[in-house]
Order: sequence, then C-alpha cells, then structure tokens
Amino acid sequence: MNMESNRLLENRVALITGGTSGIGKATVQLFAKAGAEVAFTGRRANLGEALVAEIRATGGQVIFIPADHTRLEDCQRTVEMVMMQFGRLDILFNNAGIVVEGIAETTSEADWHDTLNLNVTAVWRMSKLVIPHMREQSGGAIINNASDWGLVGARNALAYTVSKGAVIQMTRSMALDHAHENIRVNAVCPGDTVVERWLEDGYFRGSPPVTEADIQRDSSHLPMRRAARAEEIAQAVLFLASEMSSYITGAALPVDGGNTAQ
Repeated sequence: MNMESNRLLENRVALITGGTSGIGKATVQLFAKAGAEVAFTGRRANLGEALVAEIRATGGQVIFIPADHTRLEDCQRTVEMVMMQFGRLDILFNNAGIVVEGIAETTSEADWHDTLNLNVTAVWRMSKLVIPHMREQSGGAIINNASDWGLVGARNALAYTVSKGAVIQMTRSMALDHAHENIRVNAVCPGDTVVERWLEDGYFRGSPPVTEADIQRDSSHLPMRRAARAEEIAQAVLFLASEMSSYITGAALPVDGGNTAQ
C-alpha cells in the first residue's frame, strides 16, 4: 500500500517539532503529501525556509516556526501560532531531540541536563500545551519520537537512553490519562537511521562526521542488515497519526530492523 496516495490526513492540522532535517523533515514532507496542513519547528531558519518553499511548490500547506523547545516561551509561541494560523491542532509529533555519548562517569552535568531538557521536558511541555486544544476538538493524536534504545540497554549513551526510556513511560501514562477523551498517545521507536545529523556530526553530538557507508556497515548486525531511511520512520509516524491506528494508544512501536527482537 502506498500511504502517500491515500490522503490519510486530509483536513488535519499537524505540528512537528525538529522538522528541518532527518526524521522530522521526512515526516513534514510525508504529512503534506497525505493532505495535512503542517506546521514545523526548528533552530535553523535557512533549512526551515527551504523546506517550506519545496512543499509549497507542490501545493502543500505548510508554515515554519523557528523555535528552541528547551524554552517555555518558544513552546507557548509555537502552539499559539499554529492555532492562530489554522484554528485547530489534530496531530503533534514530538520529534526534536539530541544524542550525546558518555557512560555515567563521563557524562557531564551540562550534557545530562541538555538531553533531559529537550528529549523529555520539551515532550511533556508541548503535550501539556496541545492537549487542551485537542480536548476541545474531541480528540487528537500525539506521537513521541522515542528510540529502540529506550526499550533495551545501550552502551556509551547513558543520558540518551534514560531520556528515551522516560519518553516511553510518559507515552504510556499520558495514553491512560487521555484515552477517554479520544486523545491517542503513542511512541515510535526508531533504530539506526540514516539522517543528515549523523552525516554532519557523527553518531553523537560533537563526534566526527561519518558517511552513509559507515552507518550501513555499523548496522550489519541487525536482522535486516541495514539502517533505516528517514522516510521509513516517517511512514510509521503517519500510521500512528492517522485513523488507520484508531484503536491504538499507549504503544511503543519499534521501527528498528528487528533489533529489539534479538
């Protein structure tokens, strides 16, 4: 099935955080093709403006909102701008996040706080801000970007794995709190994925750049013997955002080439 051609998100308004590159960018593009009116955020205005131009050239409805989701005022302004522009908000994809390397002894105070602030606190904050609007509309869908490393342990990424485990538990708890309001809350748990961030900064923030060949070679241990494309993760997000998953809430969906099945 080609989900792009089915206009699964017709008459829906979606907000995607961290949408200027990687999984976020692929999701912005896919949601627009699926008929949604899309707002997305990011810190790099040049990338955001380029993506807006690309989508509008094909007839898509999209706006870019520069934002740093570690700042409460940016989160508030983002939701206010979406409501002002579109008048409703049906889908939130909490995608913005960072990865830092380090075991307990080598993780710095700054890296610990930066990781939890963006990967956990911002997810709670954005959800808290959109839920009242979804309640007024009698429903909505929140999708949180977790990780397969939130489901299993991983070496040399303590702050990141802690943050993604917290996102999965937040997802489950919010799903229970809001199921009676027709607000579904799920998490997507990507495995190794080829995204621009890895090619620019390496596997972890601040590490040397790598190539796609490096990522694919390091993913050879996976059952599917390769890393995912960002578009493949976006397809899973589209499923969780659409009515195709209307009876799914509280799920943590691995999209990891079989990694967590090993």
